[in-house]
Amino acid sequence: MITKEQKQELISEAAKALAFSYSPYSHYQVGCAVLLADGEIVSGCNVENASFGATVCAERVAIWKAVSEGHKKFVAAAVATKKGWYPCGMCLQVMAEFMNDVPVLIVDQDQNVTETSFKSLFPNSFSPKNF
Repeated sequence: MITKEQKQELISEAAKALAFSYSPYSHYQVGCAVLLADGEIVSGCNVENASFGATVCAERVAIWKAVSEGHKKFVAAAVATKKGWYPCGMCLQVMAEFMNDVPVLIVDQDQNVTETSFKSLFPNSFSPKNF
């Protein structure tokens, strides 16, 4: 369970990350922040590329950044977009590796928050539990 203060900080960090989005092709900015078991928050933004297949989403940037810094226990995530859209399928699959049933906060440009869980977003994921 995460506190109200942690939720607010997570939402704030996701919104800040959105501002760093590099999205000259889609013009669709995304920011993501993940709360780690030790209380640290790591954020990321989407980074597009002229070769569209080389584009990477904010959720994956945040997760990979945390993992590359030695973290593997995630407590929650917040995803900020203009219209409050949910993570794509590829991001959900990456989240499945580290986020069994954590809260996921979906935030729009007006700071409206939809609180859900990873499990409800991707109920039958292929994850480490399959091995």
